[in-house]
Amino acid sequence: MWKRLIHSNIGAALLNMLVAYLVWMLSRVAFFAENWSTFAPYMSWSLFKSMLHGALVFDTSALLYVNSLYLVLMLLPLHLKEREGFHKFLRWIFVITNATGVAMNLMDSVYFQYTGRRSTVSVFSEFANEGNITSIILTEFLRHWYLVLAFIALVFVLWRCYTKPRLEVYRFGHHYYISQLIALVVMIPLAIVGIRGSVTAGTRPITISNANEYVNRPVEASMVLNTPFSMIRSIGKKAFVTPDYMPREQMEAIYSPVHSHPVVDDNSHPGKNVVILIVESMGKEYIGSLNPDLDGGHYQGYMPFVDSLVKKSLTFEYSFSNGRISMDAMPSILSGLPMMVEPIFLTPASLNDMDGISSMLGREGYSTAFFHGGHNISMGFSAYAHSIGYEHYFGLDEYCKSPKHGGMDDWDGKWAIWDEPFLQFTLDNIEEMKQPFLATVFTASSHHPYHVPEQYRDSLVDENGGLAIHKCVRYTDLALRRFFERASREPWYNNTIFVLVADHTNESNHDVYLTDLGFYCIPIIFYAPDGTLAPRYDTTSIAQQTDITPTLLHMLGYNKPYVAFGNDLLGSQAEQTWAFNYNSGVYQLVKGDLLLQFDGTKTTAVYRYKTDKLLKKNLVNQLPEQQEMELFIKAIIQQYMSRMNENRLLPTANP
Repeated sequence: MWKRLIHSNIGAALLNMLVAYLVWMLSRVAFFAENWSTFAPYMSWSLFKSMLHGALVFDTSALLYVNSLYLVLMLLPLHLKEREGFHKFLRWIFVITNATGVAMNLMDSVYFQYTGRRSTVSVFSEFANEGNITSIILTEFLRHWYLVLAFIALVFVLWRCYTKPRLEVYRFGHHYYISQLIALVVMIPLAIVGIRGSVTAGTRPITISNANEYVNRPVEASMVLNTPFSMIRSIGKKAFVTPDYMPREQMEAIYSPVHSHPVVDDNSHPGKNVVILIVESMGKEYIGSLNPDLDGGHYQGYMPFVDSLVKKSLTFEYSFSNGRISMDAMPSILSGLPMMVEPIFLTPASLNDMDGISSMLGREGYSTAFFHGGHNISMGFSAYAHSIGYEHYFGLDEYCKSPKHGGMDDWDGKWAIWDEPFLQFTLDNIEEMKQPFLATVFTASSHHPYHVPEQYRDSLVDENGGLAIHKCVRYTDLALRRFFERASREPWYNNTIFVLVADHTNESNHDVYLTDLGFYCIPIIFYAPDGTLAPRYDTTSIAQQTDITPTLLHMLGYNKPYVAFGNDLLGSQAEQTWAFNYNSGVYQLVKGDLLLQFDGTKTTAVYRYKTDKLLKKNLVNQLPEQQEMELFIKAIIQQYMSRMNENRLLPTANP
């Protein structure tokens, strides 16, 4: 009887699902190995067991989604299907669907290094306008050839270990139909339970955020999840769901993003020009002067020119990005709108009425322009720039029309024009702008796949090894130096405020930058050549990307109401400043000397990040400040979600 069961459709289906479990788990091992420095230092036996438990829960759900057609066809009680050709067809279905899941997991093991989370369905929208995506994928195949070999090996296991039922064991009578029907009837409720992730009636199906129940840090949720689950569970999901944490009156009393009475004081200098340089992947780790304690105080970093600028600028010891990808940076920096759940670009909220520093200054008589050396539709930058009031957009098209520059000869082959020539092109056009002006440029060269122009490939190599990105940030630093050298000779230079800020972090090789907070550590630099902004290294305030617009508006004497989820760093006391970011279903709030992590329902962790820099000691439910911080982050989330869903991103839209 057992032999007959094993060789039946039922037994074959069970054995094949076990093979799929094994192969998917091996793809998770590859994910772990590829991101060793992120996960291994924090691994313990108890965490491993918890992760394994969670991985089985999420793999069960995803495998049942992916193999639903295979299982239904295999167990369908119809003896006419029991033919050799039909079972060959089922084998192909099984191998192709599971191989696709494995490929998604392995590809995400590389992309995770740039996002810090498993990819959701929004990744297709993120790269929808990128004509170079095929080239990027092919480049990654070459760089990560060992993952390609792993994929081939895992697909071989799926094919070689596939169990095909032995048709000779069947006697096509009532026994066949009864057994097949019972198996199908039993499978359906079990599959529902497996997909939901719980046998308990009344509970909600598991979602991406449930992965945090099995780990200590939000970034570790990616080890529990698998990419097919993240993709499937995000299809058709509304990014912004308004929670009902508190009555609206209480929410407004605790936190409001409306800056009703902007500060105008001695720090205000109306009529100054503004240049915002959003530098690709310029993590704080790469700047020596912002890391006085690294490597025993001997750390020099990789951006000597930026170091020289820091000494003449307002900078911050504690400064953070609000997101992990370039799409998160523009709304945060230019509109004071942080990323929650999904990039605003990729949601219906992108059609909301919203302001930005460009539209606000434009109404004050500023001429405005945005510069990015990629394709004009790349990353949705052009659409967003125009939606927040930039008058002019200068991208690849405009660069190639310029007779002064090299056109596509200056193309990096993947993403954009090299930083050095494009920053010079930016200056060409700034010189033509009517003062006062706002010019914003988004650089591109310090980006994967970490190439530099041919003439610099030998001179920018790190003699001590280092990371692949280090030569790229050295090149961008050189490009910035030449940008400022030329700009300093312009008549508008001394009447200009410069802001240097990264869009997000990138590769790191110091443990302090591999924590849940370290992933967001970026420089935020305000520089005024005429000395109207006193140079200062602020060691008490907390700065974030969403603070840039409010702070600049203060510096320019802007006195009208506006909406921004950030602080005016010049008009706020240090204890009033805070920073916010989101990762894999967990919201993070940095305030005072505490980092609070909140999963949307409860606080999961509290750390004294200034002294516990590696976030080793979780103080959840041990500190009196936790309740106040939790209320504060709930008010921020509820404000954000309700305003996104109700199109209330302008101060005049308040009820």
